[in-house]
Amino acid sequence: MSETPRAAAAARTGPPQAVTAEPFDVFARGCPSRPVLEHLTGRWGALVLAALREGPARFNALRRRVDGISEKMLAQTLQSLERDGFVHREVHAVLPPRVEYRLTELGRDTADRLLALIELLHAEMPAVIGAQQRYDRARS
Repeated sequence: MSETPRAAAAARTGPPQAVTAEPFDVFARGCPSRPVLEHLTGRWGALVLAALREGPARFNALRRRVDGISEKMLAQTLQSLERDGFVHREVHAVLPPRVEYRLTELGRDTADRLLALIELLHAEMPAVIGAQQRYDRARS
């Protein structure tokens, strides 16, 4: 009988390692915080977290909310965010099965901070657009 993908991955990587109290340094190449930061700040991670801050959602509702994301990218993003502890995936035992995604406590705290950044960006967009136009004029 073949192993599940998760069982195979666990066999390759061994038992979970204890988290040490050593400081993390996102600027260091091998720091485990670096891929987590990428999951959060990549093209889709921040948008998915912000969308889930509005409340639990099913896959297709998230896909409609995060305009432009493909089914494949949404699935990959949700899987990464779930693995990192920001999102909880709940399968409801009904026919057909219903899957719902919601933020964990860590996800809510992180989404709140991302939303503050998004609000700042929205408020400062006239200044950003002006800077872009000045830059483009100077380079033409």
